Amino acid sequence: MDWLSDPGTWMGRLVFTRGIALVYLIAFVVALRQGPALIGTHGLTPVPRFLRYAPWQKAPSLFHLHWSDRFFVGCCWVGIVLSLVALVGLADRLPIAGWMALWLVLWALYLSIVNVGQIWYGFGWETLLLEAGFLTVFLGPAHVAPPTLVMWLLRWLLFRLEFGAGLIKMRGDRCWRDLTCLAYHHETQPMPNPLSWWFHRLSPRLHKVETLANHVTQLVVVFGLLLPQPIAGVAAAIMVITQGYLLISGNFAWLNALTLVLGLSVLDGRWLDAVLPVDRPGELSSPTWFTVVSIVLALLVAGLSVGPVRNMLSPNQAMNTSFDPLRLVNSYGAFGSVTRVRRELIVEATDDPHPGPETVWREYEFKGKPGDVHRRPPQWAPYHLRLDWLMWFVALSPAYGRSWLPTFLGKLLEADPATLRLLRSAPFRPNPPAAVRVLLYRYRFTTRAERRATRAWWHRDLERQLVAPLTAADVSGVSGGRGRSGS
Repeated sequence: MDWLSDPGTWMGRLVFTRGIALVYLIAFVVALRQGPALIGTHGLTPVPRFLRYAPWQKAPSLFHLHWSDRFFVGCCWVGIVLSLVALVGLADRLPIAGWMALWLVLWALYLSIVNVGQIWYGFGWETLLLEAGFLTVFLGPAHVAPPTLVMWLLRWLLFRLEFGAGLIKMRGDRCWRDLTCLAYHHETQPMPNPLSWWFHRLSPRLHKVETLANHVTQLVVVFGLLLPQPIAGVAAAIMVITQGYLLISGNFAWLNALTLVLGLSVLDGRWLDAVLPVDRPGELSSPTWFTVVSIVLALLVAGLSVGPVRNMLSPNQAMNTSFDPLRLVNSYGAFGSVTRVRRELIVEATDDPHPGPETVWREYEFKGKPGDVHRRPPQWAPYHLRLDWLMWFVALSPAYGRSWLPTFLGKLLEADPATLRLLRSAPFRPNPPAAVRVLLYRYRFTTRAERRATRAWWHRDLERQLVAPLTAADVSGVSGGRGRSGS
């Protein structure tokens, strides 16, 4: 069955496996640094409470067998170490069974975190990492021939990712059809980056060119992935370029980075040979059993693709949906609708025990989301700031914060160390404030003239008070107890 092993894709596999190892590393570091405060035993949405209502069948996870904050941290460290082993190439020296075991453990650990992560892990790039990570188990180390069927499954994943995103746009907001969405998107996206102000200030004509190029890539060029080389490589190269464009214009965690890595896996190996100084091994082969496993995997993915394909072709297409609890084959898509106005939650604190009209309030500063109008939007992607992202959603609708925002405010009133580590700065740290409140502001990027005059990146206007001043007595019992998030 040599026809099922194609040594010509060796370089594509190498680039992809190194890339996904890096993404896994980032994902486990994010979980380690933010997980205890968000989902720990005394976190904003505690895992033990979630597990009481989420059976194994719906949310398979190692944490059904045992949970403690220490065990969670240990799992994160195992993921970090194994990701580093794969990133530096040590995994390629393992026998096939060792390779498969390493990547399977990575996948199982991250699946376990995602399936108990609740609202904090409800993003499309989580399922994208899990689906791509599961396929990586069956790619094999560098000393065996790349399994052609599995490499094609990477193409199939990239196709569904791009085509699904294109369809959801055309079926969604009218501005995608009249080519005006990007006149708003750079300003209203969840977390702008250092170049977003400049992209927003492009001319309306260039915004239409951006939008049209997106449609052509996701709805036309994408079909080139299903064709032989070099056509597939050309299509993938266009996607790599567009993902690079998205990387420099916004902060979308590892969505763009992982999509770019998927695109690199499809490039013609000869092109990669020309730019990467890596010695390719001689003629490679694969054991029969490994080839049979790749056939079984292809049949499994084909069967599990029925739901995602039906969803993708449905006029009621849903974005970022999993059709099985193991998240093996999923539906994708983003920004079916684009907000025209940016609103931000500003959390403030005071040391005045009896807040009144003359009270002085000081702001909490978040790491990534807009706050101080003079602070340039920072670059965080591919790192993911989960709290910052959820604050953007709450500004769209307070319902997004119903399960955790009262607890978050209670933690601020306690000056909980783990919660404060999620923030860039906090008033009165390490002492607790007397009261906190939440205001809703309307933000927009400054004009070129305003930028020259004030050196500010943003202009903001107060719209209303979202949460009236709260003291520790007001939230007593709401935050789930007085325990520390990092305990």
